[in-house]
Amino acid sequence: MSATSKVTAENGAMAHVNFRVRCEKLGHGEAVFLVEEGDAKMQKIIPLYTTETAYPWYHTLQPLTIGLPNNEQDLKNPNNHYFRYRYAVHRGGKFHRFEEESDAPSMNDVGGADSDTAMDDIEIVAEDGKNDDNIIVYHQAPLRLFANRESYVVNDVLGKTTGPPDIDHTRLEKLSMEARSSSVASMHSRNSSFGQSTSFGGMSNKGSTSALKPASSARKKAVGFAPPPPAYHRSKAAAALQNVHLNSTDGLVVVSAFLPVIMHRSDMGKWSADWDYEALLSMQTHLRVTRIGVVKWRGWHGNFGMTNKKHASPEAAGVPVNERHLVEECLRPFNCVPVWMDTKIFGEMYNGFCKSVLWPVLHNVTSVYSTQQDLKSTSTESGDFQTSEEQFSEVSMDDVEKGPIHGGHGRERELWAAYNTVNRKFAEKVVQHFNEGDLVWVNGFHLLILPSYLTRRIPMAKVGIFLHTPFPSSEIFRTLWCREDLLRGMLNADQVGFHLFEYARHFLTCCRRLLGLNYGMIPDASGGHTLAIDTNGRHVAVTSIHAGIEPHVLNQVVDHMSTKSEAASIRNRFNGKTVFLAIDRLESLKGIPLKLLALENFLRQYPEYVGKIILVQIGISAFERGSDYEQTKNEVEQLVKKINDTWPGSVQFQECTESNMRLQQRMVLMRAADVVVVTPIRDGLNLLPLEFTMAHHDALTPSGLADKRKRGLCILSEFASCTRVMRGALHVNPWKVSELATSFHQALTMTEDERTRRVQCSIEFVSRVTTQRWALAVLMDLKGVHKSVNPIQYSGAGLGLGYRILGMDVGFVSLDFSKVAKAFKNARSRLILLDYGGTITANDNLDSLYRFKMVKERKTHSNPTETMIDTIKELCADKKNNVFVVSGKERHSLTKLLGDIPRLGLAAEHGMYISWPTAKASEKRHWETLVPITDTTWRSLASAVMEVYTSRTHGSYIEETEMKVLWQYRDADLEFGYVQARELEDHLSNVLRSFPVDILHGGVQEGGYVEVRPKGVNKGMLAMKVLKNFPAFSQVKKAEFALVLGDDHCDEPMLSVMRQIGRRVMDARLVKKGDDPLPDLPASMTLVDVSGCDDYLAPNLEVFTCTVGKKPSAAANYLRDVTEVQELLDALKKTASRDQKYHSAVNLQDFSQENMAVQNTFDRFDSTLAGNNMKRPASLGNMDGMYGTTITAVADQKVSANLGEYLGGFDDAAEEDDIFF
Repeated sequence: MSATSKVTAENGAMAHVNFRVRCEKLGHGEAVFLVEEGDAKMQKIIPLYTTETAYPWYHTLQPLTIGLPNNEQDLKNPNNHYFRYRYAVHRGGKFHRFEEESDAPSMNDVGGADSDTAMDDIEIVAEDGKNDDNIIVYHQAPLRLFANRESYVVNDVLGKTTGPPDIDHTRLEKLSMEARSSSVASMHSRNSSFGQSTSFGGMSNKGSTSALKPASSARKKAVGFAPPPPAYHRSKAAAALQNVHLNSTDGLVVVSAFLPVIMHRSDMGKWSADWDYEALLSMQTHLRVTRIGVVKWRGWHGNFGMTNKKHASPEAAGVPVNERHLVEECLRPFNCVPVWMDTKIFGEMYNGFCKSVLWPVLHNVTSVYSTQQDLKSTSTESGDFQTSEEQFSEVSMDDVEKGPIHGGHGRERELWAAYNTVNRKFAEKVVQHFNEGDLVWVNGFHLLILPSYLTRRIPMAKVGIFLHTPFPSSEIFRTLWCREDLLRGMLNADQVGFHLFEYARHFLTCCRRLLGLNYGMIPDASGGHTLAIDTNGRHVAVTSIHAGIEPHVLNQVVDHMSTKSEAASIRNRFNGKTVFLAIDRLESLKGIPLKLLALENFLRQYPEYVGKIILVQIGISAFERGSDYEQTKNEVEQLVKKINDTWPGSVQFQECTESNMRLQQRMVLMRAADVVVVTPIRDGLNLLPLEFTMAHHDALTPSGLADKRKRGLCILSEFASCTRVMRGALHVNPWKVSELATSFHQALTMTEDERTRRVQCSIEFVSRVTTQRWALAVLMDLKGVHKSVNPIQYSGAGLGLGYRILGMDVGFVSLDFSKVAKAFKNARSRLILLDYGGTITANDNLDSLYRFKMVKERKTHSNPTETMIDTIKELCADKKNNVFVVSGKERHSLTKLLGDIPRLGLAAEHGMYISWPTAKASEKRHWETLVPITDTTWRSLASAVMEVYTSRTHGSYIEETEMKVLWQYRDADLEFGYVQARELEDHLSNVLRSFPVDILHGGVQEGGYVEVRPKGVNKGMLAMKVLKNFPAFSQVKKAEFALVLGDDHCDEPMLSVMRQIGRRVMDARLVKKGDDPLPDLPASMTLVDVSGCDDYLAPNLEVFTCTVGKKPSAAANYLRDVTEVQELLDALKKTASRDQKYHSAVNLQDFSQENMAVQNTFDRFDSTLAGNNMKRPASLGNMDGMYGTTITAVADQKVSANLGEYLGGFDDAAEEDDIFF
């Protein structure tokens, strides 16, 4: 049935239908179109579109109008029972093919249809003259499920035509919008003039729910496969809870210090590359991946070929400059992009800063002691280089530092500059290869500040950073001089990942202790919750997922004939012995001496095992570690000699370079060994136990049990990250030598049943948690991070590495002075609410010591400037203005500072005490309370409880005023203070539950306090009370203009309430004009019932809410600082002080539509001036030039430096009304 042919004027039965189709396998540059049955020439095809968030669902932009059968004659025709259609795929704007079965995803992806689904709604149609091989299969929408003049969404899967579509009825959303419009319309009809005594009562802030009840009972009509996709007209909450998928069309930019490739150069200068399968980031995926990093080639660290400084050439280090283009061409098939930079700078960053400064701190190494030899071996001049014997291996995986902690040795500035330079170079390369919608995944501690550079250039990119090292406790991390810059760099990403929650917990603690940030669980895109840090209005997700290995890669190596033969050869050498294997770098963090001491202890306690076991200790050379390497090597050799002298043949120690201990060599040793021993004293990601488990994946099979070997066990240190996931291993504390020795005995005497369970547990984890699965989980979390597609919602602030992204509401911009001035000028009654500290004067609360002195020593607050006080006086002198200063200060302080200003209203202690404006000022003002004071016995109880917590929380103190009792812990330990505050909050809630009080807990960012105040006292309630009392002190009974300025969290209720009032009146005006209401206010705002103020609001009310400082706020706009507040108030003062008897040239020009009309206006204006004995304004000048003749030249004037100077440069007697703005 056609969408148009069946709609007749006789019956008019029709349905409005949108179509959605899931197209997961659509290729690049391909589009999908809907084709109706009978449209053979495809002249009426309908395009479907998608977005980044909606993919892989494509949808029509406008609904199709489908005719419905409405009489018996139509129902008798079977062709009228369905609307038949199919989808066409276009490529490059031209028809390519129709949908095919191969376009449909697997049943696991979308859920299969019920096996007993009826086939009544399925039809296969053969075109005339064609055989069965060319049959056409149509999608069919049963028209019996459509009601007249209702809206639906039909959901299909491209290529899946073996079942009916899923149909969503969108009547509920339609009624919701109608209910909202009718609610506003009814409100307007009840109070169309805004001058009657009736109120807005019919309009609710959250919408009327009664109008939705009938629709809620209607059951959604849905058939077809499960689970059903979300409805097309989704609410914001429903849209947020959508499944996250990674598809082949998703782009991914993987950034790491080194590319996961191994480069080869022939003697003829030909370059070739292979994947480095040992690198964690070399895994292959179906995503569109671009890898960015440095090419690891001889001299990449800046030391190669520099033994003779006089004859050294920079081209000798790293890839020669003239061959870089060849390397780029070689890497292009791998989708790898090299980052070229000076090798000396990169070496200083990598070896100087990353390995000598960051690495020990990240591994909790805090020793500040060093020998003179350490200092000598690590302190080199900027031009000195190591000899060839000390060069780094080209495949080196560097570990601990050489020398003492913070190994800069006075070169911190140079090393930090090198670190910044390298990160900046990486950022430039990422921006060059970034496409809109790509995910950016940064790996490694070498690039911690890279997100700070990326957010400047591509603020809408979803950036994740993953650390493969441990993260230290806050007490260790805070020893770094650049700690805040590193933390802010990481927090400029949208996701921060670690292998263990232990490391994530330390990171969260650092953010709280060093930056004062809060963290907690927030809803995620899939309906669950994600751990996140709240910073500057943004949420940074924190992920902890341990990496794995690629079993298929390791299986290929293990099953290779050479691996099996070499492993068998090693077993023959140690025939009849149990082989313990250890492969470690020769450095102190790996704990090799502790392992040898434990072996010595074991052999001494159990001499019966002498000659029955052997420890094969492989030591990987670490020349770059200097004295640490030499010391560790000498200690190991001495212990090995001592053990072998006592028990010959018990230890076999061999040192080799890392290039000689690659995956193939390691798998041979692991296959030959029975037990692996990994006992570092502090380690990050260590995949050696996982590789060993995969080397013995057949240990529990019949063929594996046939050799009678007790193999496959792991002995792991508690301080290795894989210990948390390898539950089948024997966990030991390497510092406790006796416990480590016992683990040797336990591995030898373990029962077969226990060994089987332990090995099976390890094999299960290694086989299940692969590298690809780990990467997929991390990237799914990254893609699921909520980040608005509107760049206006994010704003940058700060300079240098202090740059950060602020999450703002859409439309949150700097206050437009011109709009405020125009509304101010046209209003007959104005309300101005000003906060005190941070708005009309500096904020005392920012300095903890200053605040403590104010509380304990009654030190005076900072006062407004004389200019500010004079401006407030002049504003109050205008009878149209009603100015209030709303402060958290006490009454006596406000009275002393501002009590002598006539017609100025004062509100002390966040609105608890109110002094209404009076025509005559007096030092003794009359005060009334916002809420009645009935019982104050709660004050002594609250103080007594707070005293207990003050005595056991160092740095906390009690602050008491007339209204409140406050426990301040801003100077205490943040973690302990927060815990104590939560406990105090619960304690006070129980003790004061029978009193009319509110207990407020302000977090670290709000100053860190627990406050008890009378119930219902806040600046938002004060604003509503001022409006309700507006007729008592204003010449005009209803407010036509409102300006609200605040700066901190205490002002947010006032800003929120006034913004809701302004939106309420604006919606009413739009409904009166027949326009749709404005979008909902931000979800971060707490909605309150402001309908009680309706009688005091003029229909033309304009409300301006503004916070001082660029930060997330309930206000609609912001001013940068107190200086801009002064400029704004000066502008309003100038506007109010203008004499209205003068008219500007601009005003006169606006009065006319044609040149003649303008001239007539000038003539009438001159007559008026003459009749009133008034002079023509000099500013009017000769207006003939505006209409074809020359304007009288005006002398050059000085350009004003700021708005205040600009406004002050005009004479009041001749000012123009709007020309300043």
